[in-house]
Amino acid sequence: MKAGIVGLPNVGKSTLFNCLSNAKAQSANFPFCTIEPNIGVVNVPDTRLEKLEELVNPERVIPATVEIVDIAGLVKGASKGEGLGNQFLGNIRETDAILHVLRCFDNDNIVHVDGSVDPIRDKETIDMELQLKDLESVEKKLDKVKRAAKTGNKEAQKEEAVLSALKTGLESGTSVRAIQLSDEDRQEYVKPLQLITDKPVMYVCNVGEEAAATGNTYVEKVREAVAQENAEVIFLAVGTEADITELETYEERQMFLEDLGLSEPGSAKLIRGAYRLLDLETYFTAGVKEVRAWTIPVGATAPQAAGVIHTDFEKGFIRAEVIAYDDYVKHGSEAKVKEAGRMRVEGKEYIVKDGDVMHFRFNV
Repeated sequence: MKAGIVGLPNVGKSTLFNCLSNAKAQSANFPFCTIEPNIGVVNVPDTRLEKLEELVNPERVIPATVEIVDIAGLVKGASKGEGLGNQFLGNIRETDAILHVLRCFDNDNIVHVDGSVDPIRDKETIDMELQLKDLESVEKKLDKVKRAAKTGNKEAQKEEAVLSALKTGLESGTSVRAIQLSDEDRQEYVKPLQLITDKPVMYVCNVGEEAAATGNTYVEKVREAVAQENAEVIFLAVGTEADITELETYEERQMFLEDLGLSEPGSAKLIRGAYRLLDLETYFTAGVKEVRAWTIPVGATAPQAAGVIHTDFEKGFIRAEVIAYDDYVKHGSEAKVKEAGRMRVEGKEYIVKDGDVMHFRFNV
């Protein structure tokens, strides 16, 4: 599952990407520095994994991961191909969620592509380009569907109504995710179109070091502007976070964070937020060989969760032995959980809960 970082040039996208992935994407004070989308696989910080490691003392620990794609800066006119726009919009389309970086700091040494700092204007610029691209896709589809609807095809007539509602919404500057439609219509007619503004979004406000712990008035303006969008808003000092990742030791990094009034890097908050945005959760396997976090979509059944380890586990699924994370920590070991009668045996219908510690029995 991929989350794509988007934003205007020079808002801190590549610096954020470096921070998250410790990959060294080019970061320069001019637009279009990142031509090819950089992809980083980022570990999801999870204190539960550390606790299980402490209790089990395994040979190795493997965290959950999420893929982050750094997409080059979009500009006005990107939907019409300005500034390599089509290529970038294609890259966004392939992601599952959007991390929209907004510049929320003043610094005369860093050029703003539009000459002044205004995160709301920047957000609207990007939104408009993405909406125009979606409008193009909807109109193409609508032309085809209209022909079928004219023949009296009831299904096509239903689809035409949904597409027309999308067209009207997009033309009035509303992103697809904010257009009122039934869940059924979304699933059937909207999802297959893979529209960019239908993807879940998190606004990442890039603030200066002095606002790293508290945010600033720019952040408040962004919160007000996106209140109707059902989107998450977080703020972090991207440049400062990048400096922290350069420090050699964990102790040095912690001291730097404490000086800023932070308990953990903002990037950790962002990665966990991206994980939620992608509608993902974690279950664990815990044994002396390894303690591991596995990524599953929210609502996955026990066989589907088993299939993440190996397809044979799903095909030959018999049952799952399940311990709630809190029970594991309370009793301190698998053996003691069993003694206390807190291990459950679950079948094919079981919906896995975030944090479950699981063993699968299967037969192929």
